[in-house]
Order: sequence, then structure tokens, then C-alpha cells
Amino acid sequence: MQKFIVKPGGKIRGTIRVPGDKSISHRVVMLGALAKGITKINGCLEAEDTLATMAAFKAMGVPIEKNAQDQIIIRGVGLYGLQPPTEPLYIGNSGTTMRLLAGLMAGQEFSVEIGGDESLLRRPMTRVTKPLTEMGARILVSETGTPPLIILGKQRLHGIDYDMPIASAQVKSCLLLAGIYANGKTCVIEPAPTRDHTERLLLGFGYLVKKEGNKICLKGGGQLYGKSIDIPADISSAAFFIVATCIAKNSEILLEHVGINPTRTGVIKILQRMGANIELYNQREINGEPIADIRVRSSNLHGVNILKDEVPLAIDEFPILFIAAACAEGKTVLTGAKELRVKESDRIQVMADGLQRLGIDAESQPDGIIIQGGKIRNGIINSHGDHRVAMSFAVAALRASGTITIEDCANVATSFPNFISLAQHVGIDVKVKNNLY
Repeated sequence: MQKFIVKPGGKIRGTIRVPGDKSISHRVVMLGALAKGITKINGCLEAEDTLATMAAFKAMGVPIEKNAQDQIIIRGVGLYGLQPPTEPLYIGNSGTTMRLLAGLMAGQEFSVEIGGDESLLRRPMTRVTKPLTEMGARILVSETGTPPLIILGKQRLHGIDYDMPIASAQVKSCLLLAGIYANGKTCVIEPAPTRDHTERLLLGFGYLVKKEGNKICLKGGGQLYGKSIDIPADISSAAFFIVATCIAKNSEILLEHVGINPTRTGVIKILQRMGANIELYNQREINGEPIADIRVRSSNLHGVNILKDEVPLAIDEFPILFIAAACAEGKTVLTGAKELRVKESDRIQVMADGLQRLGIDAESQPDGIIIQGGKIRNGIINSHGDHRVAMSFAVAALRASGTITIEDCANVATSFPNFISLAQHVGIDVKVKNNLY
């Protein structure tokens, strides 16, 4: 068991670049593995989740290595070049890997089993297995619709029009990737915009994708071609330092080379509505993804009502947004976010419990939370193995009256392996304690 021990106070200063975007890293590895030719990746996130994706494709015969320039080199085997793995694919805690792999594996000539850690084995998969079955896939799951998944090979997929009941980039991506192997056209209709990295990357790898309003379509039978990719820094990781700077006194930070894809900047827009002093500089585009340097200064935050159409655009950042709300004047209300209950933890309940333990009035709702800003006190927090919960409460200590101890933090390595060193570098007084027993 790993704990974070975080002392109160401090100010944030410095210029940093957080690790590469996790969502993009997963997708680049997958598409590079299935492309013809070589893909070279700069800035690829090398955390437990993305390493699990790489390991899965290595197990299916794809050569993946790092060169002397710290680039990840993938020698693609083409859409039909994967080999049957000799044992089940174990992907740890990565729900993205499992859901996207389900789409890719549904069209293969061989069967495969995909499993993961205890947390992942509790996460719902029927949201992808149901539409994949409509496309002709055969997938075995537990009675409760949770992993492991057994995906049977040699099935003939056909395109469908799928109207998603909830806005989910993972479901959309899963079906588009399955559509590459399907006869005819596959279309996904979104109820609200979600991150569009899959569509952008497919186009970048040479696969035609068309978007009309909220409908995204592609036809099976195309090809992917290897290319060089520069992955921007992850805005979800940057969000911890954005909020840290907002809530700390006399603080200022510059975050370099951050991806500002419009389907991911909900966290910035919500914080700006709360009064956050956030400025974007040097905006440019690399490999089809918008990027900027982000300067943040100490801010006087106030509570807001978070709009339902903002939810998909900030779905991974809500734990740290809840910390901002706890430090804001007035009330913050979130609704329409039931999806948060089926992440690595029940993020609504786990965050509400933690905030209450620290003296904040936080009331969980079936699909959201109501947080009344107040004074954060010291306490012991159980992160329930959720990396974003652990990092969020580490940031909360900047405004606490005493030390905050956060338990069960080892999974921070799934998305942000150098979080502690960067946090210490910019001024957060955090230490790691490993309990052997």
C-alpha cells in the first residue's frame, strides 16, 4: 500500500511540461500497430495504462521498441497482421485499452481473452459489447456484463448506425475501430460531443472518416499508413497543476505544450467561469491536434452550476474540479454526470466522502454532487485505488489547516508516473510512504 503525506500550504511556481496525453497515446499505439510501415512517436505517455496497451500488441506479434532519442518505434503489421496471443491479454487498470481493444479484436480471425486487475473487472462493458454484437461480433462476458471479455474470432462484421444512449468517447472509438473490419458503413451518433482523438488520428493515418453534425461515419476496407506523431502534454494531468495554482496564494505556473483539443477543454472553461486566471499562449497545431502553453495565476474562485453539455468535455477532470469547488466561495452544482460512478472508483461518492472528512459540505446526488465552498481541514483520505482521486486530494492540501494523508495511491502510476516529482518541483510538500505490510 502506498500513501501520500501532504503538508499544508505552499505556493506554486515554475515552468513544467506534464507527460503525454494518455488518450492519444493509447490510440496512436493501436493505429500504429495496425498500420503499414513504421510509426515514430514523440512524447508518448509511458505509464502503466499505456504500457499495458503496448504489451498487448507485443503479445500479438507487433514489434515495439524505444530508440536512443526516446521515441517509441512501432513496426506496423497491417490490419490483418496480428498473431494470436499465447495467453490471455492482461491490461491492468486500463478501461480505455479494454474497450478500444474489444472493437479491434471483434474483427480478427482468432479468438482472444482480455482481463485486468480487480478494479477493471468491476467496470461495465455491455456499453461496448451490446453494439458490437449488433455488428455481428461474438463476445462472452460475466453475468453482470463485466470483464474478462472472451472475443471469438472469424466473425463477419457488418456496419450499423448506432445512436449512443450516453456520450462516451470510448464507446464511439470502439465502434469506429470495429467498423474498419466491417462490411459497409459504420456510423455513430453522439448525444453530446466527446473527445475526437480517434477521428483525428484515423485521418492522420490515412483512413477516411466523415462527420456530419453529431454523426461520425467510416467504411470498412481501408488502410492505415505509419507516420511520425508528436503527442501533446495531457490536459487531464495539467489540470492538477492548473487548480493547484488557482487555489494557492501568490502562485504562478506555465504549463508547456498542452493539448487543447476543443473536446477536452471543458476543465478550462469551467474554471474560467469560476473566476480562474488562465491564459493560453503560443497556440498552434501539430499532427491535427491544437496545442498551447497555459499560464495560470492565483485566483479568487466562486461556485457555478456546471452545465450538462460541459460534462463529457471534462469527464476525467471532475475530481480536481471538486477540489476547486471546495476552495471556491459559494455553491457548485454538478448534474448529468452519472458516468462518474463507473470510473476507476465511484468518483461521486469517493470524492464526496473525502471532502466531508476534510470538513467540506459535499452532498452526493445520483448523477452529480453539490459542494459548498469552505475551509479544508486535515484528515486521512481513502482514494480507493483511484489515481485521479489521490492526486486531487494531494492538491487540496495547499489550502488545508493540517496534513492530509491519502491512502491507496499506487495507481497514480497508471496515468502520471512522475506526479510526485513534478508536484515537489513546483512547491507542493508531498512525500510518499510505502507500507510493506
